[in-house]
Amino acid sequence: MVLEWVDASNIATHIYLVFLEFVGEYNMMNQWIEREVSISEIKSLLADDYEIDVSSPDGFVPVTLYVEKGSWDEYVLLLGNGKTVRCNENHLFETTLGWKSSLDLSLLPEHHYLTESGYVKGRCVKTDNKIQIVDINVDHPNHRYYTNGISSHNTNVGKSLAMCHMAAGSLSAGYNVLYLTLEMSEERIAERIDANLLNLDLDTLKKISKADYERKFTAVKSRLQGKLIIKEYPTASASTLHFRALLNELQLKKNFHPDIIFVDYINICTSARVKPGANINSYTYVKSIAEELRGLAVEFDVPIMSATQTTRGGFANSDPDLTDTSESFGLPATADFMVALIVTEELQQLNQMMVKQLKNRYGDLSLNKRFVIGVDRAKMKLYDVEASAQQLSDSGQTEDLHESGGGSKFNRYSGLIV
Repeated sequence: MVLEWVDASNIATHIYLVFLEFVGEYNMMNQWIEREVSISEIKSLLADDYEIDVSSPDGFVPVTLYVEKGSWDEYVLLLGNGKTVRCNENHLFETTLGWKSSLDLSLLPEHHYLTESGYVKGRCVKTDNKIQIVDINVDHPNHRYYTNGISSHNTNVGKSLAMCHMAAGSLSAGYNVLYLTLEMSEERIAERIDANLLNLDLDTLKKISKADYERKFTAVKSRLQGKLIIKEYPTASASTLHFRALLNELQLKKNFHPDIIFVDYINICTSARVKPGANINSYTYVKSIAEELRGLAVEFDVPIMSATQTTRGGFANSDPDLTDTSESFGLPATADFMVALIVTEELQQLNQMMVKQLKNRYGDLSLNKRFVIGVDRAKMKLYDVEASAQQLSDSGQTEDLHESGGGSKFNRYSGLIV
């Protein structure tokens, strides 16, 4: 869903796209212009309100957002056909073994990568360079697109960061946590939760000595009462049948009873009742998955939290609602509690995001309807912000939350679970 590349105007043209250009008086006529452009051009095209589609294995898919992510360690994919992609460690490539991150691939021998001309052998290596990374979001259920002719799918730090933070917060509160991932590897999820609990940024976590790591880990472990189990499933291949079997096995063999389950994420699960591709639309299919997960939660008396995407309009909307849910409105109809995580350019620069309640069967939706939290992406953490940042219209917050005297009144959001 996110494309990473160096943001520089002199980069060779590697992105093949079409964009809608209006021609004639009063925009009565329009035409699609098809060409290759540099990544930096996408930013200006979006700013000028062009509609942009980028080439993918599923045809042309709409580009919805452009975001600058700052400096990262450089990884380079080198293919036998001469194609290359420069990216960061989170960039996902489609291989014969499924979606794999640049970091995982750099530790493994050569693989075959999906390209416009089929699978091609190549290898991914980490360099000693730092590069500026930018993202573009695409609106398609498969979240695939071609990066220099190579099928890519990047992680968006928003939803995974939030769920990893909530998992770490639940552990700190003494709860047993089961984290089911269908997008990222078990090691990457564990790494993010470690960074959160150890209060270390991801780069430091990779470089810390074994002795220092064990010392910090022992200190954290001594104050944690909860247990964490992470289980990885291939994308779009696991349903509640697999999850139920896992829960029964954990109870039988390890006497492990989760207090909360995270599913990362619902749209890439599969239905236990409906076969994919059986002339079924996305509304019915995603709704079936949501209903099955809710049934599993009731069966085992455990809350299940997951994430989803927004529609194309939702990406550009700073005030999304339930109708902006992608693929199926049956998902919010089934959910008991639902919030939107909103990041605008202004919030991004402040390292903040806005949380807006969309649905709440447990309480008054108008109470704390929206609020702002801080984001530390390096440490995979969410944190409270000062009271002055909460001056939002239609926030639903009581007056005492805006009193002066610092952010102490926001301690109630410590270990926030949304």
